[in-house]
Amino acid sequence: MKKRDALKMLALGLGLSFGLAAPAQSQVTIRYAHVGSEGDIQYWYAEEFAKRVNQRTEGRVRVQVFPNSQLGGAQETVDGVRSGAIPLAHHEFASLARLMPDIAVFAAPFAYRDGTHAMTATDPAKSEVMKELSDKLVTTANIRIIGRLYRGARQMTAKMPIYSPADLKDKRFRGVPLQLWTTMIKGMGAVPTPVEVGELPTALLTGLVIGQENPLTMINANKLYEVQTHVMLTSHMQNVLPVFINERVWQSIPEKDRAIVASTAAEIGEETLKLGNEAEVKLIDELKKKGMKFITEADGLKVEEFRKAVGAQVRADFPSWGPYIERIAAVK
Repeated sequence: MKKRDALKMLALGLGLSFGLAAPAQSQVTIRYAHVGSEGDIQYWYAEEFAKRVNQRTEGRVRVQVFPNSQLGGAQETVDGVRSGAIPLAHHEFASLARLMPDIAVFAAPFAYRDGTHAMTATDPAKSEVMKELSDKLVTTANIRIIGRLYRGARQMTAKMPIYSPADLKDKRFRGVPLQLWTTMIKGMGAVPTPVEVGELPTALLTGLVIGQENPLTMINANKLYEVQTHVMLTSHMQNVLPVFINERVWQSIPEKDRAIVASTAAEIGEETLKLGNEAEVKLIDELKKKGMKFITEADGLKVEEFRKAVGAQVRADFPSWGPYIERIAAVK
């Protein structure tokens, strides 16, 4: 009897162990890293994405968000996703260029007509040029683009009014620490000075750089109005950020849940386009109240001069991009 009782207890224990283990085996926990701070659309996107994925998969896929560069800057984030140390992230298309140079074409300055065009051309489910380069990225770097989000048009700010590339001659201007930004800032006439986003307010305050460029949402969220006086509405980039995941992690998610994750990414991405467009209108008034002065083409801002100068520099530094830029321009 004692032996039978012992066997029954063992069987019960094993059954309980398997019962407890089963849910754990079916759950996938994904850490999601980005550099955005609270108040920025990208911060909202990640939080909303995590909440909806957790709910819609009924906890089978759990997303934990690490904002504010908690897991590192741009290159640490990309390297982490490539290795799988960081499963999921979003950042600039140009941050992926070290792994596959041509993917940065989706961040090319003056490449898009407006935000809607930018989001359509970068849709990983519908845009042929996006699907082509995303597939190459999977093969080349073990990274898959599963979505994108819109932060608004990038605008220039400075401690002085800027009207043309001539006004930036020999002046240090902040660029994202990526080659495309070095190219763009050089084309704008300035001396490219890479600064990580977390160090940007200090760099502007101390005069390491006289200006920078970012969407108005970021300019406001990071209180750059405290260290900058003017905003030049160049809209030189429609700032779309790819959401990318380690391919092994992606394949570890059951197919049904992958579909939920992808559809959720697409859904919230479209919402950021609406939010970004609305925010730009409101933020101009808000930033004016905080002391910033806005310069437009009506005020003498020579956007076409910036377009031509930057375009020439892009063609010189990225000669393979021509056909891709044409295909992007042709997207309806």
